[in-house]
Amino acid sequence: MSSENTLDDEDTFKILISTDIHLGYLEKDAIRGSDSFHTLKEILECAKENQVDLILLGGDLFHENKPSRRCLHSCITMLREYCMGDSPVTFNILSDQTINFNTTQFPWVNYQDENLNISIPVFSIHGNHDDPTGAEGLCALDLLSASGLVNHFGHSHSVERIEISPILLQKGSTKLALYGLGSIPDERLYRMFVNKQVTMLRPKEDQDNWFNLFAIHQNRSKHGPTNYIPEQFLDDFIDLVVWGHEHECLITPTRNEQQLFYVTQPGSSVATSLSPGEAAKKHIGLLRVKGRKMNLQKIPLKTVRQFFIQDVLLADYEDLFTPDTPQVTKKVENLCYAKVSEMLEEAERERLGCPRTPEKPLIRLRVDYSGGFETFNTSRFSQKFVDRVANPKDVIHFLRKREQKEGVKDEFNVDYSKLVKPAAVEGLRVEDLVKQYFEAAEQKVQLSLLTEQGMGKAIQEFVDKDEKDAIEELITYQLEKTQRHLQSRGVTTEQDIDAEIQKFRDSKKNTTEEEDDIKEAINRARAHRMERGDLDLSDEPADVTMESDEESGTLPAPTRGRGRGGGRGRGSRGGAKGGGSAASEAKPAGRGRGRSQRSAPASQTRNIFQAFQATSQRSQIEASTSSAAEEVIIDDSDEDIPVMKATRPPPRSSSLSSSSFPKYSSQSQSQTSRGVAFEDSDEEDNPFKGHSRGSRR
Repeated sequence: MSSENTLDDEDTFKILISTDIHLGYLEKDAIRGSDSFHTLKEILECAKENQVDLILLGGDLFHENKPSRRCLHSCITMLREYCMGDSPVTFNILSDQTINFNTTQFPWVNYQDENLNISIPVFSIHGNHDDPTGAEGLCALDLLSASGLVNHFGHSHSVERIEISPILLQKGSTKLALYGLGSIPDERLYRMFVNKQVTMLRPKEDQDNWFNLFAIHQNRSKHGPTNYIPEQFLDDFIDLVVWGHEHECLITPTRNEQQLFYVTQPGSSVATSLSPGEAAKKHIGLLRVKGRKMNLQKIPLKTVRQFFIQDVLLADYEDLFTPDTPQVTKKVENLCYAKVSEMLEEAERERLGCPRTPEKPLIRLRVDYSGGFETFNTSRFSQKFVDRVANPKDVIHFLRKREQKEGVKDEFNVDYSKLVKPAAVEGLRVEDLVKQYFEAAEQKVQLSLLTEQGMGKAIQEFVDKDEKDAIEELITYQLEKTQRHLQSRGVTTEQDIDAEIQKFRDSKKNTTEEEDDIKEAINRARAHRMERGDLDLSDEPADVTMESDEESGTLPAPTRGRGRGGGRGRGSRGGAKGGGSAASEAKPAGRGRGRSQRSAPASQTRNIFQAFQATSQRSQIEASTSSAAEEVIIDDSDEDIPVMKATRPPPRSSSLSSSSFPKYSSQSQSQTSRGVAFEDSDEEDNPFKGHSRGSRR
């Protein structure tokens, strides 16, 4: 590349791009506890050395929904050290900042605050690990935003319609429209795209002169029919998409030939799972934008801990041993020892000349022992490398393909081996396992009252967030609701009851009603936990309730309790329509109603018909209060949150009112020609050379 002096002029935006920093990951681990903090420091140092105009983060700055005090303290300290100073900010914001930064009482960019001295502004969307929750819809980024250290944008309050309004930036003659959309459960966002409920606004004037940059934090790879966001859903006027959430580093921009935009996937800056995608070398990007042309320079991270992973199929070593070989387990252990030693030697060679790289690497050997082989003691094996690796407890991972037994006839002839894929077991979520189980199970063990999504969500709450009452409350709530439905229908015979229950259950699948039912049941579970005094006595402030929903299409509860530790969950926003009064009324009403219904006996061994008969008296009592209860559920929905507007207008910025943006619904096909010239960062010539895309190919 040419020298920086010829690249960086008064018309060139320099933007440092990073995603999924996961600050605080394994912070209590003696070996790996400081990895994420060292890497964040390196990222900020790189931004300062390259004198960037701004830093763009693509979500998951924090690993925990409720970061620890140490984590928040370290983050605030580093942001203050590297992003505050006397260096001038040389770009202006032209858009209405009260719309762009609608989650704070200070709705203007931090560098225009007369009480702050910002040299490098940080713009960030939220991810699924640090997503907004609770009645106020707050997240950890909002703490940094209120303190003036981070500009949090891309937070959509509504679950019915999303309008993405860009932050319009201008530096010299270059105009940049920065779009952002924080993490939303993939199934919900997928459905909203399909129903054309996602709109991206554009400035009315000089639309073809704006470089359109979009930051998103969703599944890019397909994890299910609707558990991802296809690139084709995004509008075709976008020039570059910064895709967060996916941890594999694919930072070199790839062109989408259908929509004619580029996609860059920076990946995570710390390995949060021992999977092949995390083994790719970690990078951040230095994006230069001049006019409608761009250049992305890859910058390798030096403080990231090395990670090596290798697969071994024991059946491929027939020349060394077979399952019938004497002392075959010892020979298998010797083979594994040799493989781990090879990876350690490779790590040592790569670490030469890199003093900032941590000394102990991450090593994972996945051993497929299908074919009759036996496993050995992994704890004893790991002791041999306890002083050489950073993960001595899980160096070896045994896996085996499940073989279907002959002579066993399943009603649907399900091939179970296809459901258990060794390469993907580590990345499966709880709800995926629940769904796969019921898809493969026989008809006689299928759910008749609950849906697979509801059961998966309840189990997920139990596993990830220690909500001990989640499953019980979901069953109780669905039983009561089904009883009321049957009573209103006047069904009396057992055969008719079974048919009506099946019809009622199927009518709720993949609907908002199903999401509301799950949300109400989880609310009850949290209310009962609070009544018992089983509170989360962590060292975080009690008035900041932040936690994350997982990757399901369910709506989050507006009142939240525990935060979760980890996992690949999808986040969403919580809120209560109508302001604080509605939320304050809904919460105690929900708890009281939960108590009265929990006190009634509900036998898990009886069928639906018996339970219906046994609780008919209670159902009559509840019928008189059903209308009020339904109002509570409606008021407790995930709707818009009124944002208190500051009395002070944004200083030193010329605003374009929101009415100056025309609406472009998703999947709109622009008839005008457009294009962005992209040059590889390895090019020795001017990175801004090259012809613009003038027409579709």
